[in-house]
Amino acid sequence: MFLAFTVSFSQEKELGDSVIENDSIVYKTPYGLRLGIDISKPIKSSLNNSFSGFELVADYRISKRIFIATEIGFEKENTIEDFTNSTSRGNYIRVGLNFNAYDNWLDMNNEIFTGFRYGLGLFDQTLNSHTPNVNNLYFPSEVINISLTESDLTAHWTEFVVGIKAETLKNLFVGASVSYKILLSINDPTNFKSLFAPGFNRIFESGTGFGFNYTISYLIPFTKK
Repeated sequence: MFLAFTVSFSQEKELGDSVIENDSIVYKTPYGLRLGIDISKPIKSSLNNSFSGFELVADYRISKRIFIATEIGFEKENTIEDFTNSTSRGNYIRVGLNFNAYDNWLDMNNEIFTGFRYGLGLFDQTLNSHTPNVNNLYFPSEVINISLTESDLTAHWTEFVVGIKAETLKNLFVGASVSYKILLSINDPTNFKSLFAPGFNRIFESGTGFGFNYTISYLIPFTKK
């Protein structure tokens, strides 16, 4: 009787120690610099002759859920309206934060995030041609070809971002995001309104815009926490 009790007690103690030991396992996640490229822009360039551009993306993890994020790129867009044909080209940078709202299981490292960006675009605007807005059936207006360029224009905006990032292979991520942009200020050319700003995309009359990217990035881990 005593022997059975002793064996049973020893087994329960070992089992209890094992449970406590297993429960104490902590899965650490990598902290480091993640670098990548937006592949949606070369795809758009191949499908749309009026557009060309590229974008590099990066983020750095500063806490369990918060990342410093930035995008740097170049864009050129030819915009044709009813009375104008214009080209905008230049560089841009967006800087801000991402907040990961996804609770990863065990050693997973995926993200469902929301974010905020400040954007700055430096660009040139060229008016290629325009058609006088004259309503005359007998003497219709003719297209006036002109090459009038204004340089050193700037655009400032903020944007709200929602996206996902999934680790497909070790330290290799595929991501997608959409953004809603609000224009803060822009330098328009003389007697002409900018219709497109690099990094902001098409500028609507409300001073708002939208963006999308599809990224492939690689994490360079510095440490685990």
